[in-house]
Amino acid sequence: MTDATADTRLMRTDEKPSFWPHIPAGKGLLYGVLFCFGYVVLIKALAPLLPVIAFAPDTGFAHYYWKLPNPTFWSHVTAWTGYILHQVTVWGLMYWAQQQNLKYSDKLHPVNILALGANAAFILLHLLQTHYFYDGLAQDTHIFTSQGSVIILLAMVLVMENQRRGLAVGARAPMMQEAGRAMRKYHGYIFSWAVTYTFWYHPMESNYGHLFGTFYTTMIMVQGSLFFTRMHTNKWWMLVMEVTVLFHGTVVAIMLANGSWAQFFFGFLTMFIVTQMYGLGLPKWLRWAFWVAYVAGIVVAYQFFRGWENVSEAFRAPVVLYTLAFLFALITWGGVVLIRALSGSNKRAAA
Repeated sequence: MTDATADTRLMRTDEKPSFWPHIPAGKGLLYGVLFCFGYVVLIKALAPLLPVIAFAPDTGFAHYYWKLPNPTFWSHVTAWTGYILHQVTVWGLMYWAQQQNLKYSDKLHPVNILALGANAAFILLHLLQTHYFYDGLAQDTHIFTSQGSVIILLAMVLVMENQRRGLAVGARAPMMQEAGRAMRKYHGYIFSWAVTYTFWYHPMESNYGHLFGTFYTTMIMVQGSLFFTRMHTNKWWMLVMEVTVLFHGTVVAIMLANGSWAQFFFGFLTMFIVTQMYGLGLPKWLRWAFWVAYVAGIVVAYQFFRGWENVSEAFRAPVVLYTLAFLFALITWGGVVLIRALSGSNKRAAA
């Protein structure tokens, strides 16, 4: 074996140079979560220094309130430049990691530490940009693009996790198997776009709805930075990432006082009851207990608070997410079939 061959084989393991600190992935996650919490505390502490802005009147549910009524050249440029640099940096680190043929490890790879550091730097940069120029991407894009990016992420998770926990009450959807494999290989790029775009869409405002949303998006960035570690695929940590949207959506709806709290609470609770809890290995009695509590909660909420004429709102989010999951699976499967067909044609032509 030549020295060059030995070096190449060494590079393809998950071993790190002796000078590189061996940090457990769990500790990296802990530090990341503490950073996210500290960040929202910092946003709140610096809130009195935010510029005083006379926001335009709210015109309805498709209106985004927190943006400059008279944007400037620099408010546009700084928001878009920050987002693009953040996005390209994270994508570049993901691509580099894939090219290294890394193994899944209980410890952080050097690229994980770089990803955590890069995300932290851009997260702090956005806070600075908010204080000097305020605007985010909301000034130039529709509010549905921000909400839609998160919905795309959640629907793709349903496809990717189908083989492990099933799509409904533990039952798998066979047609999602091929699409799930393809998504697991490339999902990082789409998930990174969804969370980075959403993060730069909003200014770093200090009301509790924004703070909760910022905490959630930065936590997803931490999750994304842990690629090729076993913590990235830890079922309990992944559940936290999925279920947090239930609390975030409900808190924001309560703050807005528009009566939509039940839509978010029961909508995402339905996702947990029907799909997510079946990937946890819970005993059957506990799953039944969750089902009983879920049904009782709906009966109480719609009998005494919301009225049965509004009960359909509890299932709107699940219907959208399951429909999109099947749609994305079909599109991905079609893409895989097409690529294989073209690859086979090229091989036959070359022969």
